[in-house]
Amino acid sequence: MNMNDTSEKSQNLARRLVVPKAMGLTSLTGMIVVSALILFACSSLRHALFQSAAFDLGIFDQAIYLISQGEPPISSFINHHIMGDHAAWILYLLAPLYKIYPDVHWLFAIQAISLALGALPTWYLASQAGLTRKQATAMAVVYLLYPLVFNINLFDFHPEVMAIPPLLGAVLAARLHQLGWFCVAIIFVLGCKAVLTMTVAAMGFWLLIFEKRRIYGAIALFAGVAWFLIATQAVIPLFTEPERMTGIGRYDFLGDSVLEIGKNVFLKPELVLSKIFTLPNLEYWALLLSPVIWGLSLQHLTPLVGAVPTLFLNLLTDHQPQKDLTHQYSLPVLPFLLLAVISTLAAGGGWLRSRRAIVLWSLVAFLALAKFGYFGSIYLESINTWQATREAISHIQPQKSILTDNHLAPHVAHRPVVELIGSSSSLDQLTEFEYVLLNLRHPWSDSQEVAPELVNKLRHNPQFQLGYERDEVYLFERVNLPSPVRKPSP
Repeated sequence: MNMNDTSEKSQNLARRLVVPKAMGLTSLTGMIVVSALILFACSSLRHALFQSAAFDLGIFDQAIYLISQGEPPISSFINHHIMGDHAAWILYLLAPLYKIYPDVHWLFAIQAISLALGALPTWYLASQAGLTRKQATAMAVVYLLYPLVFNINLFDFHPEVMAIPPLLGAVLAARLHQLGWFCVAIIFVLGCKAVLTMTVAAMGFWLLIFEKRRIYGAIALFAGVAWFLIATQAVIPLFTEPERMTGIGRYDFLGDSVLEIGKNVFLKPELVLSKIFTLPNLEYWALLLSPVIWGLSLQHLTPLVGAVPTLFLNLLTDHQPQKDLTHQYSLPVLPFLLLAVISTLAAGGGWLRSRRAIVLWSLVAFLALAKFGYFGSIYLESINTWQATREAISHIQPQKSILTDNHLAPHVAHRPVVELIGSSSSLDQLTEFEYVLLNLRHPWSDSQEVAPELVNKLRHNPQFQLGYERDEVYLFERVNLPSPVRKPSP
């Protein structure tokens, strides 16, 4: 094929990839906007009901707040610099929003918009592959109703959600020969989380070998491998001790470092196979594939090459959150699942081909696997202390150090020192904090035993006084807490 043919083909594709001006109530733009609003409302409501957690919402909220204040983003929850967590430099780009107004709802909005926007490149990819307008719209619905999208939105905040639209966009850019946009998308994805380097490298291998996009594949493969080595061997160790690198302990049967684990994957296949072929992993496959099983075929599974690193890590560990559709660990698999379905439909395959049937299947999968029912059950368990908890928090002065539990911490994270009840709650260390906030009626599971003992200690500690008590919600305040400086009235 000569250059003129390639140029003409690209122009034809560009003409086809025009979002229709009107699709009634189910227009692509309308679906994205409504989805983003629903996701934002749900995550905000969960937070308002004191169901969010320090891990992971409080960690990122505190770090971004500290960046916005010009302070080192050393999270007191993990006791090291936030770059030592996942080398997610993208968090620095969010700090200007906190300069405008420091509020955790920025994170909920970014997460909701990012997740909803994934429907846009999905629609474009479906149209580019030759699907009808109705089928392309159905694929956007498949994405939005995939249970993981809704569930991860409820599970606090994770920067990798921002990588989904550019990850899909990178594939689209490669297919449309848009090298500049492809590079921008890849750089953005790499900044969201260190583990995504493996996804980018695998995607590059797929583009290089199976899609015959040699330049694009080579760029992604090189960038993914290079940033993986830089992030794991230089950036993260610079900000934290190697033994404290997040997630390493889940694979300690293979080694104590990233490189040792990678080496032993090949040198000790018997260990790997014993972990891969298990009943929990079979259940995980069923959860992962059931929402889109109607559109998968063996002849068109090559896009899943991009998901191999994520799938391998999830199958290899015994860490249960990596084997469900509730947590963030399976999110990098979703774009490649969608690409596999699109490839099957474009080739005339698939059990379901009509928009109505596809949407109906997706709706049933959503109703079966999405955790919307939590709003009528576990999210209301502490509603009888809701008002008391809000009042107690209102008595806490800004910037003062505080000891509290995992559910309350995200509501007081805008300060340098917030720690969770645990080993820090010994009597000798209590004087390190200026406030202690507890909910004895609904304590966090890890603090059920220590919380009552802590309240008893504080009641008899002359250095603390009970500043608020209602419905078994307690706020203790250090006696020597300095009074706030008040400006004189004009």
